[in-house]
Amino acid sequence: MKYGFVGSFGTPTQHVELAREAEAHGWDGFFTWDAISMGPFGPTWDPFAVLASVAAVTERITLGAMVFAAPRHRPWEFAQRALTIDHLSGGRLVLPVGVGVLDDQGYTSVDGQLTGLKERAELLDDLLGFLERSWSGEPFAFDGTHTHVGEMVFPEPPVNGRIPVWPVGVWDVERPPAKNLQRTLRWDGIVAQIRSSMDEPGPAEIAALRQWLSAHAEAEKPFEIVTPGQLSGDREQDADLARARADAGATWWIESWWDPETTTPETLLEKVRQGPPRHG
Repeated sequence: MKYGFVGSFGTPTQHVELAREAEAHGWDGFFTWDAISMGPFGPTWDPFAVLASVAAVTERITLGAMVFAAPRHRPWEFAQRALTIDHLSGGRLVLPVGVGVLDDQGYTSVDGQLTGLKERAELLDDLLGFLERSWSGEPFAFDGTHTHVGEMVFPEPPVNGRIPVWPVGVWDVERPPAKNLQRTLRWDGIVAQIRSSMDEPGPAEIAALRQWLSAHAEAEKPFEIVTPGQLSGDREQDADLARARADAGATWWIESWWDPETTTPETLLEKVRQGPPRHG
């Protein structure tokens, strides 16, 4: 099990300091988030600028965002920014991606944005297809559902040949959404969510999800099962919780605090300095 920490609140400077503290206190990853004008959630910042700054002051931890709202980005700009951070960090970037939420006024306050779920899913697939083509280092053109781009070339491939992509996948034990889950299997991992629920996925849900993914994967390959969580601060209890998730198949615990009434930059700093639990 690896442990990541989300910088959910704070100034850009506070995000960078939080990431530095995360590395110093044994966390495996630092994640910012991607939104524009989210009302009660407070200030939002450019995730790529934050991650570029974090890349410059850390050496070990994985970097990303929980999650990149991919359909809101132009694919060629997203690809260039991701490649830049990949090289700045020595290949430590990962790309958790989703369709975005309509509380994000970068969708709903901008004329011409496609906001239907089907269209956002198609835009997500376009961006991921474009992204993969851009990693060749060779000239290419792209013709997707909504995205049509003439010849482009990016300066060189990612440090490790590709940047890991973790799409959001929705789990429902009664009605597994096959198309959504199959998307994750084309890539490198899944950010697991429970359908129509804000609850964290527990060991039973994780085990059932892992079983479905294993049954439908076309080939064996490294694959991350990424789950959000909130540690209690009780080291023994937290180690037990993490062990149960790991035994069920989760490979990442992402410490995530989103309540703007109780979470501040100061409480995040206090939590990150406690470090993650470790289990045998």
